[in-house]
Amino acid sequence: MSPVTTEKRGSAPAAPAGGGGGPGGALAGALLAAMRNNMRQYGMLVALGLIVVVFQVWSDGTLLLPRNVSNIVQQNSYILILAMGMMIVIIAGHIDLSVGSLCAFASAMSAVMMVNHDFPWPLALTCSLLIGAVAGAWQGFWIAYVGIPSFIVTLAGMLVFRGLTQIVLEGQSLAPFPKGFQNIAQGFLPETGPETNYHNLTLLLGIAIGLFLLWQEWRDRRRQLSYELDVLPYPLWLAKCAFIVAAVVVATLMLASYRGVPVVLLIMAGLLISLSYVMRNVVVGRHVYALGGNKAAATLSGVKDKRVTFLVFVNMGVLAALAGCVYAARLNAGVPKAGEMFELEAIAAAFIGGASMSGGIGTVFGAIIGGLVLGVLNNGMSLVGLGTDYQQVIKGLVLLAAVGFDIWNKRRAGV
Repeated sequence: MSPVTTEKRGSAPAAPAGGGGGPGGALAGALLAAMRNNMRQYGMLVALGLIVVVFQVWSDGTLLLPRNVSNIVQQNSYILILAMGMMIVIIAGHIDLSVGSLCAFASAMSAVMMVNHDFPWPLALTCSLLIGAVAGAWQGFWIAYVGIPSFIVTLAGMLVFRGLTQIVLEGQSLAPFPKGFQNIAQGFLPETGPETNYHNLTLLLGIAIGLFLLWQEWRDRRRQLSYELDVLPYPLWLAKCAFIVAAVVVATLMLASYRGVPVVLLIMAGLLISLSYVMRNVVVGRHVYALGGNKAAATLSGVKDKRVTFLVFVNMGVLAALAGCVYAARLNAGVPKAGEMFELEAIAAAFIGGASMSGGIGTVFGAIIGGLVLGVLNNGMSLVGLGTDYQQVIKGLVLLAAVGFDIWNKRRAGV
């Protein structure tokens, strides 16, 4: 449901100061009010768009070549998966420093199962996810029920899981993996239908997604109106729908003109939809926001803080294991050095995507935006030949700017 609120049913929007009383002035005022009230949500979207434009020009059009777009998705898939889980952890008012090491441990276990013990890859993947759930439950127990701060517990977990990875792999890489497992990170949807210049299944999927998003916007607007809530003025709502359709069309044509939709993109889309639904519409999701916003008040209101915190870390453990398997599938090997610095990338993506240091604020979609900002920066800087030293400096400045923007925004709002 769109959070933008500028016009009530049955009342005309007020004209902006100095903008006249005509329709143009009213729409301009509504647009400015929407941008001011939703700066946190839309600021990084605008920043991502500007970064794409800058590197598209700087790289002489290479950035948005269909092959490179697919490469960006696949290269950053494991960070985006981690960022979704990390965003929920931060919303709950905690932090998880162990996710990179847990990625490495889960990928090492999957490698041992498939290479040394000939496990079928679906069974190895399932077992790896269960290992992640158990690891998350172990850390969640110490944090939620014993009361040790998450920073300390997950710092210990980072050391433990990194050591276990070295023990399991005995300092050696294990490869190769079955083709089905590799396809988790490297595969694409199969081609079907008549011979065309585009990937037919991707085109059909793009049409379905576009229609679904338009239906959702229409449904949300009707529901807001039925409860006499504020909604966007009709012309702005139409412009928003047109922007959504344009974005879907551009993304669909880019993917369809290469090899189609990567399998890992479908996995991330499923996670994004399901986790967003839980955080917005399910009781446990609202309890996560309540705990991060004011734990004492949430507890007095009946929120089971220990249970919710425990589930948050179980979820993070599963997502870390999935990210580790995706990383191993992309490399086609289980390596002892897997997952190094992943925790910092995931935390940075969450904060760039709108998470607040104090908890209680953020969205799963924002984590995706933050991860894409980092991913496009990495890819763009590599395309134009900037060294890794400059890349680290620029990413650090972007993170600092994002957190500074969060603090400025809260001060402006009087929080």
